[in-house]
Amino acid sequence: MTEKDLISLDSLMKHPDVVKVTAKENQQLIDRRESIPPSCEVFENSCIALEDRGQYEFEIDPEAARKLPDIIHNKVQAVVGVECPSEEEAAEHGKARAIGVVFSGGPAPGGHNVIAGIYDAAVKANPDTKVLGFLMGPDGVIENEYTVLTKEIVDNYRNLGGFGMIKTGRTKIDSVKKVSSARQTCKDLGLDALVIIGGDDSNTNAAFLAQELKDDGVQVIGVPKTIDGDIQVRDKSGNVLCAMSFGFHTAARAFATEISNLCTDASSDVKYWHICKVMGRVASHLALEVALQTHANLTLIGEELSEYVDYERIQKAEATGQTDYTAYGMTLRHLSRVICNGIVRRAAVGKNYGVMVIPEGVLEFINEIQTFIIKLNTIIADFNEMHDRPFHLEFQRLEEKLEYLRRLARRSREDDSFTLWNTRDDDLFSDLPIFFQEGLLMERDSHGNFPFSQVETDKVIMGLVQDYLAWLRDQGKYKVGLTRDYYEKTMKKGGADPQLYGPVLFRNYQDGEFLLMKEEIMSLKTLTQEMIRCNALKEGESIPSAVQAIYKKSIPSFKTQVHFYGYDGRGSDPTWFDCTYTYNLGLTVFSLIAAGATGQMAAIRNLERDFETWEPIGIPIGPLMHLEERKGKLTLVIEKSTVQLNSASFQVVKNLREKWLAAHPGPDEFRRPGPISMGDPRSEDRPITLALNALGSTPPEE
Repeated sequence: MTEKDLISLDSLMKHPDVVKVTAKENQQLIDRRESIPPSCEVFENSCIALEDRGQYEFEIDPEAARKLPDIIHNKVQAVVGVECPSEEEAAEHGKARAIGVVFSGGPAPGGHNVIAGIYDAAVKANPDTKVLGFLMGPDGVIENEYTVLTKEIVDNYRNLGGFGMIKTGRTKIDSVKKVSSARQTCKDLGLDALVIIGGDDSNTNAAFLAQELKDDGVQVIGVPKTIDGDIQVRDKSGNVLCAMSFGFHTAARAFATEISNLCTDASSDVKYWHICKVMGRVASHLALEVALQTHANLTLIGEELSEYVDYERIQKAEATGQTDYTAYGMTLRHLSRVICNGIVRRAAVGKNYGVMVIPEGVLEFINEIQTFIIKLNTIIADFNEMHDRPFHLEFQRLEEKLEYLRRLARRSREDDSFTLWNTRDDDLFSDLPIFFQEGLLMERDSHGNFPFSQVETDKVIMGLVQDYLAWLRDQGKYKVGLTRDYYEKTMKKGGADPQLYGPVLFRNYQDGEFLLMKEEIMSLKTLTQEMIRCNALKEGESIPSAVQAIYKKSIPSFKTQVHFYGYDGRGSDPTWFDCTYTYNLGLTVFSLIAAGATGQMAAIRNLERDFETWEPIGIPIGPLMHLEERKGKLTLVIEKSTVQLNSASFQVVKNLREKWLAAHPGPDEFRRPGPISMGDPRSEDRPITLALNALGSTPPEE
């Protein structure tokens, strides 16, 4: 390179257009950061107070009451404005404070706006208030690692995704030593309040910290965060207090945009089934929302599978005077049949492609899988207790383990009192793919629990689907439908008479829009036999090339592309809904702190309705906690919320399932959700599931 070239390159790199297009920040980013979401009307007051809402009550767990005596009787509190505050009220609201903020758990879009809302409200009340951001999650609280948040720092992250401002971590402050360290940090920094922004486990931590730090004068406020959407709060009468945790809408929209692109791709090259696994291990809210956003051809909802009842099996058992308890809940085998039915029906109208959405935790809703896990846990534990060598040392190869199970099945046939592992168990287990059998028989953790997270959900289900499709293809039941026009053109081009061969080849030649090859034609050999039987071919003659071409075109090839949607959605810039929701959550947090609350979760009531009806509230965390088995022992936790099968959103998806499958001639029903934007009045203003559920709970207008 010459000196002249070097000078030229230097000039190029300094050119204003080069600097502009290669800059870290673009104009859209700048505009997004400068946008200030609207605030609920109550926050326009110069002073606020909290008003108990006694009509909302909870069933209190005795263990929660025992461990959280100082916060268990907290009430739901509404944030209200004080028109003419007294000097004492104004002074308390506007005093200088030190407020600590920490992210806990995985990122969720909108978290930065929670901090922005807290910061804006705090400095508005008193410019001397300090907001401290603990670094790297709860570890920052334990180790006293923090940064003082300034306007410059906060402004740099407004309306942006991720938790990059102060980072996050998954440590839990759940031991005497950790609580002691957290207490010392609060004391050293002179904290008046600690805000924990996290999921169900993190808000559980917030409740225990509120109890522990109450006598120290440190208020603890939780904020509901999880893209899974499984933090939803209702009182014991079913009144919705928190319809959705923040981050859900953005993640669902991000997933939906990518899956919508796959819908476009699938209907373009018409050769792949795209299997889209979306986050949601315990609940299927994301899968439900993605279905509404994209109209994917098939969507599995785990909660529906767990409620399935096989009435045919029940009737067969009743006829013999027995009760088949395994008929309650979907089996893997039946689920694979349901999926295959949709695939076969689409192929019959020429659509040997499609898009399927699977929630990450769908296997946890399959009755037989749960039964297998419970039974195998017992079998392994019993063996370990009765023998000198542990089960996994005694039977190291899969075949050895399977043979042991077969021996147990034989024992059940010989001994009616032995029911732990019967012939049906063994038959169902044998249907599972080998890798999944190995997974279910893998060594348990230190608590004896099955490590579910290590199972490849999509691989398990699609393995069974591919096996059954292969069987259907061999039986002549899985065929690709051909248009009559294509058939006639191909035949004429090959010099064959379409009218002569049509009734020979197709089961619906007289009236079918998409022609389906006869079921008995499963190979070139059976094609030859059928043509000879119908006098369309003589013994020893070759099948006309045009007929062979049509036959080959009718043979389906099931090809899949598997995709996982999780971390990409967590890091997306938030939607208008999540930006507004989280900013108002931040304002609510400060209101709770200023009014002296502790052990409360900041929330917005009426999220599912128009913004003008949103009501900032504090929900007591203690009464939300119940005993649940975690890692082999009973622990107080906040119960995760699952998809309600009687909800309007699920009922709409269920009712439109056949339409979206589009197993008919003509175009698919795919929906394009559009890109995530900030401030576009044409953008949806809330998750579709929430909008539908609001309609479902609102009486029709007169």
